[in-house]
Amino acid sequence: MIIKARIKKKEEKNIHIDTEYIRLDAALKLADAVQSGGHAKIVIQEGDVKVNSETCLSRGKKIRPGDSIEFEGKIYHICG
Repeated sequence: MIIKARIKKKEEKNIHIDTEYIRLDAALKLADAVQSGGHAKIVIQEGDVKVNSETCLSRGKKIRPGDSIEFEGKIYHICG
């Protein structure tokens, strides 16, 4: 018996910022990935967010152009 699995490609979106960096919680709000800052805080503290493929628990982490954020099967690329 042969089992075939389809791997869904993750949706990718570019997020443009005009500053040197943006905090992780603010980046999630800017990307419309969360409903509020409180929601961002919860999902970050629960370990649901990855920055550059590593789980991040710090909502104040500085995200700079070139970084990527992964949340709920979507990847957000930060562009300057």
